[in-house]
Amino acid sequence: MKREFEISNRRGFFGVMAKTGAIISLTPLAASAVTSGSENPFAYDLSRFGKTDPKLITHEVAARWPGPRKNTRYLTAAPDDQLYLCADNYLTACNTAGKPGLEIALPETVCCAAVANDGKIYAGLRSSIQVFDAQGSKLIAWNSPDRKSWFTGIAVGEQEVFVADSGKRVVLRFAKDGSLINRIGEKKSGKNAPGFAVPSPYLNVFIHRDGLLRVNNTGRHQVEAYSFDGEFSGAWGKFASAIGGFCGCCNPIAIAALPDGRFVTAEKGLPRVKIYSSSGEFESVVAGVESFPENARACSSLNDCVHGGLGLAVDSRERIYILDFVTNEVRVMQRKA
Repeated sequence: MKREFEISNRRGFFGVMAKTGAIISLTPLAASAVTSGSENPFAYDLSRFGKTDPKLITHEVAARWPGPRKNTRYLTAAPDDQLYLCADNYLTACNTAGKPGLEIALPETVCCAAVANDGKIYAGLRSSIQVFDAQGSKLIAWNSPDRKSWFTGIAVGEQEVFVADSGKRVVLRFAKDGSLINRIGEKKSGKNAPGFAVPSPYLNVFIHRDGLLRVNNTGRHQVEAYSFDGEFSGAWGKFASAIGGFCGCCNPIAIAALPDGRFVTAEKGLPRVKIYSSSGEFESVVAGVESFPENARACSSLNDCVHGGLGLAVDSRERIYILDFVTNEVRVMQRKA
């Protein structure tokens, strides 16, 4: 039977996590709402955040195009700037104008993907990794060491493959033959890791130009740095509804880096894309809440945003690609003149 992965369905993820005995704690926003005694404690007024100060917006739309298939839930940029989009059981390559090229059909829903410098394509299913050559021929596959895994992000290095596992709240470091080297981010690992708080299936990982991994610890509203061996090296980010922070149950849900090392983040609940310095200071807005009206309306609460959210990718020319889960549209953003 087909195992469906609905990356936008946080309730489905909660069901899986409940079976593992996971306990999801309330964020400060949720805790204050529960104790406020209001009739609808999770209702929120987007009008407070629905307009971004124009002085903060540094980018504009250069192009926009529909996803090659319905239900697109993940995108990534390859080293040659081709885009790879995950939708249901398909992984589709598109050029920057959205024209589809290579397409790979998988036996299950494709949750995430990455492309290596040598052109090999890594497709993450819920609990396995499928590897293909640049023409789409299958080379190797391996399974997670834990049947309760939920893969949601991949980063490929020269010798290793790092896989973000939302189900087990860990980043797995594999050799390219599929053998497990170590686990990263476990609080019990003894490497000063705070532990990943993952209320929804949006754990991502990438290799920064400084040689360290970056992982979005969504329940803690921060971006964290780790060595390949799992040593915790620091974090930035804070809980706040204001433009410089991250709010809701779990944000940012997607992270990437510009070629110069600055960070790009995407959020759900209040759908917005922002740029931070290489040390984590807020710099500017790529696209604010007003740019995604349907996406913003898809969430009845900042703490229970089931259907909304944005995907994110950055190419070598500093173009930022935003995937709108609600409209199934990709926007190509470029810096204003």
